[in-house]
Amino acid sequence: MLSPQSSTLPPRPTDTPSSRRYSALDSGNHMAKRKWQVLPGRNSYYCNGRILMARQKGVFYLTFGLIVVTCSLFFAFDCPFLATRLSFAIPVVGALITIFCLSALLRTSFSDPGIIPRATPDEAADIERQMEVPNPDNPTYRPPPRIKEVVINGQTIKLKYCFTCKIFRPPRASHCSLCDNCVEQFDHHCPWVGNCVGKRNYRFFYLFIVSTCLLAIYVFACNITTIVLLSNDAGGFLEALKRTPARYPLPIYMTPIVCIIEALICFISIWSVLGLAGFHTYLVASSQTTNEDIKGTWSSKRSQDIFNPYSHGSVVSNCCMAICGPFSPSLIDRRGFVVPAEPSVVSSSSPTRPLHSYGSAAPTHAVAQVTTDPPPPSQPQSIQSLGIAPSIQINNRN
Repeated sequence: MLSPQSSTLPPRPTDTPSSRRYSALDSGNHMAKRKWQVLPGRNSYYCNGRILMARQKGVFYLTFGLIVVTCSLFFAFDCPFLATRLSFAIPVVGALITIFCLSALLRTSFSDPGIIPRATPDEAADIERQMEVPNPDNPTYRPPPRIKEVVINGQTIKLKYCFTCKIFRPPRASHCSLCDNCVEQFDHHCPWVGNCVGKRNYRFFYLFIVSTCLLAIYVFACNITTIVLLSNDAGGFLEALKRTPARYPLPIYMTPIVCIIEALICFISIWSVLGLAGFHTYLVASSQTTNEDIKGTWSSKRSQDIFNPYSHGSVVSNCCMAICGPFSPSLIDRRGFVVPAEPSVVSSSSPTRPLHSYGSAAPTHAVAQVTTDPPPPSQPQSIQSLGIAPSIQINNRN
């Protein structure tokens, strides 16, 4: 039965993503919820929000199963024979590569790729007020396109407005239609790992495909070595299928057959994963994303003045930043508790998500204002009045 106090609580709002996100209490037992329970989007959470994945996970299970089954056959049939005939280091090296490969896969699949929080209702309303400027004198007036511009290292970058998340996406960010979230430095949505690949898990994705390529080559070479040694000992491959030496944990006539199965799987994997690893090595060396390469964002064919402002100047520097650079924290506190929503006052003269959070900024027009009294139109704001560095410029096309 409900207590008398529970009947005085105001009714819950309509069950929409916005209301679920900012509702603090559960309707049944008034227990505080974790943020992962109410976050919008099409992601799945496990282990109390510690694991984040896309909802389409069938191909991920196939990837994980192929690696585990192939390596299990390798350790059960090839390794005992090769450790006795050649060296005990063969199974040790194989185990290290397998553990590294699976660790990179799980880290890519279970981590936050860089999801950008959606705007709160107050933030969204404030952005709408800034863009939707009424013009009663002209009934056919149409508001300008929802685009802002930033200048990074001398290159103009357009910030597009996301109608789903109600924000201006940071540079290199994009909205994933499968996960229904904006992702920082979005590369692509990879069904093989069951997650988006973005700023926070790209290095693990790259290490996964490189280690998978090395593992496939290693197992394939061991398979060929096992078949050759067995054939030489038996006087031919067909004779090796008929022999069953003692002291072998499993029937030896199964070993050549299993080696052929493993070799076929590894051969197909080598040609598919090797090309993918080579492509992403090119992207890492040139400091690009798959999304940018497909669209030709930094292609010189568009204009001679276009260049990649995110390049660090050399192949070595780009590789070091992609693999060993600082690890960005998650923008969504998915394991935190939801606090009750309180109405907040947002000034219409200051943007809720300042553009200089995407980098240093210096406006060419009076856009971001610190005080409620805007300067005259003929006097653009100085960089010092904004309190930001002067290396990047911002144009606001509202």
